[in-house]
Amino acid sequence: MKTQITELFGLSVYTDKAVYVGDIEDVVIDVDGKKLDSIAVGNLNPEFVDVKGFRGIKIPYRMIKSIGDVVVVRHLARAFKPQEE
Repeated sequence: MKTQITELFGLSVYTDKAVYVGDIEDVVIDVDGKKLDSIAVGNLNPEFVDVKGFRGIKIPYRMIKSIGDVVVVRHLARAFKPQEE
């Protein structure tokens, strides 16, 4: 996966189960390791993300599955609110 960091800002983030999480507002870089550490996601989907009063979340880079027109991350069931039927 190779892309410019500036191209990540504003991209929508979805889980691999097609759940909208939010939009990338910032990135955290590990300068010593010369790699992307995590993405900061804001504009969170309140129906799926339980933020407990926070305005955003950090998603570790290891959870990112792909980057393109959108960012796809692994879906962790316990990280999201249970869906009501």
